[in-house]
Amino acid sequence: MRRFAWRLQKVLDIRRRQEQGRRTELFQTTERLAAKRGELLLRQRVLRDLLAEIGRHEPTQRLRVQEFFLRHAAADDEQMRRLQEEIAALDLRHQEQRAALLALRRSREGLEKLREQAWEQYRREQDRREQKDSDDRTAVAFVRRGGDIEN
Repeated sequence: MRRFAWRLQKVLDIRRRQEQGRRTELFQTTERLAAKRGELLLRQRVLRDLLAEIGRHEPTQRLRVQEFFLRHAAADDEQMRRLQEEIAALDLRHQEQRAALLALRRSREGLEKLREQAWEQYRREQDRREQKDSDDRTAVAFVRRGGDIEN
């Protein structure tokens, strides 16, 4: 019996490697996105805690602390705005990578279905050939024995 060889096997292998690479990229982007979101949430929490702490000061001290806070608030706002922009860019990249991964997955699955169909056709062909060979051997054996049905 000859060996099954599918002409598009190399294409399928390439698609699988591409999909694995895209999956890795997507995972890395997801991790970076989660890290940036965590950093933003941490900064927001620190800011809320600092505001709560300022609110607990006595009115005489509160003015000095508020003045100091307001002087440095612009820098904090700028950092948080920059983080939000990075998060938005990473989120967009994440969506694009996910769409590309899904397209590759559909392509790979389509190729796998074609391979499965080719395999089934190969098996049917092989079964037909084996049946034909068996029938031929039986016919030859029958003829060698004399070919007489009554014997």
